[in-house]
Amino acid sequence: MSAGSVLALQPLTAGVFTMSAGRIGAVVAALAGLSAVVVGGLALARAAGRTRRGSARRRAVTALGAGLFGVALGVLVVATSRGAIGTGNGLGGAYVALVVGVVGVVLGCLALARSRRTG
Repeated sequence: MSAGSVLALQPLTAGVFTMSAGRIGAVVAALAGLSAVVVGGLALARAAGRTRRGSARRRAVTALGAGLFGVALGVLVVATSRGAIGTGNGLGGAYVALVVGVVGVVLGCLALARSRRTG
């Protein structure tokens, strides 16, 4: 066997502590989705009249924007990731970012609808 064929048999995995572009993208997308969930939850509580600080509409729009950003970045990481979950390419984190981003978008939509209804 030649050295080229041995290298071709090596798996496409990243090291445990290596921060690849896919991992960084997945982490950023998950953080954006998580911030969308938090801000959307606060906006929903504000629209229901449970808190008194800030504008519910502004928070709802912020949650929508952050959630959509997290979903878009998660889709980008999923589309460009080589390998499977566990190879270090950020695929697992991208799936988590997709779910969390969608939850943030839904919370933002609910808060926006409630803020329009309550004035």
